[in-house]
Amino acid sequence: MALLPNWLSALFGSESMQLSEFQRAADLIEAIDAGGLPLNPAKVNDIARKLGLEVSTKAPLEETISRIRAALMYRQTHQGD
Repeated sequence: MALLPNWLSALFGSESMQLSEFQRAADLIEAIDAGGLPLNPAKVNDIARKLGLEVSTKAPLEETISRIRAALMYRQTHQGD
């Protein structure tokens, strides 16, 4: 049996994934949408990694935020599947 990619496992298959990780991500996106600007890229990368995303330390912050936003949207729209 092939292992699910990290992000897919994090979104659906991992009992160890805490709701708090998704809440941290949602809080980050909410703050950004309200006009906030993340000052620490390491924290943004940490949130992304805990969601199961692979993130390069060289990735632009905007790209990582976009990927976090997409992961949250995906989870929201596929939660009942």
